[in-house]
Amino acid sequence: MESIINNSDESNMDLENTDESRLASRWNRLWASLIDALTIIPITIPLMYFTGGFDGISEGIEPSLSYTLIMSLIATVIFLIIHGKFLIRDGQTLGKKVLNIKVVTIAGQYADIKVLGKRYGFYWVVSQIPVIGPIINMVNILFIFSKSKRCLHDHVGGTKVIIAKN
Repeated sequence: MESIINNSDESNMDLENTDESRLASRWNRLWASLIDALTIIPITIPLMYFTGGFDGISEGIEPSLSYTLIMSLIATVIFLIIHGKFLIRDGQTLGKKVLNIKVVTIAGQYADIKVLGKRYGFYWVVSQIPVIGPIINMVNILFIFSKSKRCLHDHVGGTKVIIAKN
């Protein structure tokens, strides 16, 4: 009987009204994302420099698609090395930890590796699609201005970003 009550829509509504599930502000999400980028940049910029990623830029030549994909894969691996443990354990990257926010499922539950994989996988893969990838990525980010404050990658992953308990 108790499991029926706990699984009802009413109990989920109660969860959504607690301090635990208050949505993170758009600004906190932006700052967390910038902090996360700053953790990767000190590694990826020198790597790009030493692998010739900047050689043609002064002449207006874009890096090849294969080079861009390889560097994106390396950046993803670096992201996972830096943030993976925290994401899996707490639903937080370093930036989210600093700003006291975290990723949870739409129901306010722990986001497991499968959920996080969908969320971040969409974000990373879509941006690599030639021509339309950057457009889709912009739409992804602009979804933050919806009432739900959820980006497209949150919808795909079934997640939301909330204020974490102190």
